[in-house]
Amino acid sequence: METSAFVDKNELIERFKAFYQDAKYPQLKQINEVYAANIRFKDPVHEFSGIETLHAYLSGLCENLISGRFEYLDQLVGENRAYIKWNMYFQHGKLGKDVIMVRGMTQIQFDDRIFYHEDSYDLGEMLYENIPGLGFVVTKLKQRLASA
Repeated sequence: METSAFVDKNELIERFKAFYQDAKYPQLKQINEVYAANIRFKDPVHEFSGIETLHAYLSGLCENLISGRFEYLDQLVGENRAYIKWNMYFQHGKLGKDVIMVRGMTQIQFDDRIFYHEDSYDLGEMLYENIPGLGFVVTKLKQRLASA
């Protein structure tokens, strides 16, 4: 028989995934149902605390996206933490018209809500490889390193 804590953590994980499913339009109205007020957030570019700061950060990201979605590949859920592997597909006006795919992993820690969120992904794959001119250089460098 499942305990209520087991059901609650799985419900929280599903709320989290639904929150970000559409990266262009995350469910910001439900942010308090997913995150604790003192959320600590970290990704390859930013690190900050507080739900208001997270809300502002996500709002700003969405403004520049043409489209975006997450595909969830796998997850490992423990008593108070989870690791979720994903692919993100997005189009960004400043990076051309192509859909960019980036693979990443999110670690979350939680009790009744998420109080720690850390995203890990290759920033070069996401950004540097898609900037006209610079992308060519980064791709060539990666090819050269791979053959060394």
